[in-house]
Amino acid sequence: MLMKKLAASLIVAAACACGAAAQTVPQPPMTAKAWLLLDETSGQVIASHAADARIEPASLTKIMTAYVVFGALRDKTLAPRQMVTVSARAWKVAPGSSKMFLEPGSRVSVDDLLRGLMIQSGNDAAVALAEAVSGSVEAFVARMNETAARLGLHGTHFASPHGLPDPQTYSTAGDLATLATRLIRDYPDLYRTYDSAREFTYNNITQRNRNRLLWLDPSVDGLKTGHTEAAGYCIIASAQRPNGADPRRLIAVVLGTDSDKARTQESRQLLEWGFHGFNTIKLYAKGQELATPQVWKGEADIVKAGVARDAYVTVPAGAKVERVWTPREPLVAPIAAQAPVGSLRVLVDGKPAMQFPVVALEPVPEAGFVGRAWDTVRLWWHGHAG
Repeated sequence: MLMKKLAASLIVAAACACGAAAQTVPQPPMTAKAWLLLDETSGQVIASHAADARIEPASLTKIMTAYVVFGALRDKTLAPRQMVTVSARAWKVAPGSSKMFLEPGSRVSVDDLLRGLMIQSGNDAAVALAEAVSGSVEAFVARMNETAARLGLHGTHFASPHGLPDPQTYSTAGDLATLATRLIRDYPDLYRTYDSAREFTYNNITQRNRNRLLWLDPSVDGLKTGHTEAAGYCIIASAQRPNGADPRRLIAVVLGTDSDKARTQESRQLLEWGFHGFNTIKLYAKGQELATPQVWKGEADIVKAGVARDAYVTVPAGAKVERVWTPREPLVAPIAAQAPVGSLRVLVDGKPAMQFPVVALEPVPEAGFVGRAWDTVRLWWHGHAG
């Protein structure tokens, strides 16, 4: 029993990715003011520059607008076929800016407005949707900021649903990566519907999606571009490629380049660097048993333990990955399902990289009086109090 307990705290699996040494692929040259490359599958930031610096998000603001509208669709307070009457405020927004060319007093479906928002980057569509969801732009903007706080976007604030220049509209590369991740995870079907289309025609005017990567890379399925004179050229690009049995998604945030060509090139380079220079390894699936630690004073002597969600790690290509399971001691019943029972540490080339909580996959009720009394003596013998 003692040897079994000692073994539980040692490396339970090693060499998930083998190689003499990690193959370091040079980072691509970047001119953007701020940028970040996120492995959405593992949740790890692969690399970044000025990720917490305050920037003007320009039309990347419309990702939050879409997120709030998607929530209204989910809650059925709004419907895709619902018709919205275009207000004078929506029609008059910022002459010369990006529009889907709505006519005042016309009736437009929510579905068309979302396409105008995400494909054509229509500022008029953003105002019309805000009014449809919340009754006024001001109420909708308050909802945007409440949502930002709930999502943990502490470096972000919005003054409008469209992102036209305003001192009170700001964000960071890190916050925008989090927002993009939540949009994709929380509303995958709506994301695929509205973010990957290459063009949209409304009012007999066809406009192409400004995300040029949709034509250059078949694995890219979104997300959004933005541009103002102060912000420069910005993009959040998301791509998904096969990765063994499960797909792998990367999100590149590139902010403040000096041209459309540069933002396209630099976001594409980041994605290629991430896919070719790094591997994402699935350590354990949600609910998969990884250990059976000993339980005291319970109806069972052991409990099945695993992770509460799929556990991934992103590492340089060729890196050696080790998994170290450490139980919480002593584990005393009763133990509820999903209660923490230990931790899983991940070492990459011998250095700590990540840690995951390990939970009970099943409940263990408390034993009867005799069983509890006997284990009390055994715990004392093994040096544990109680």
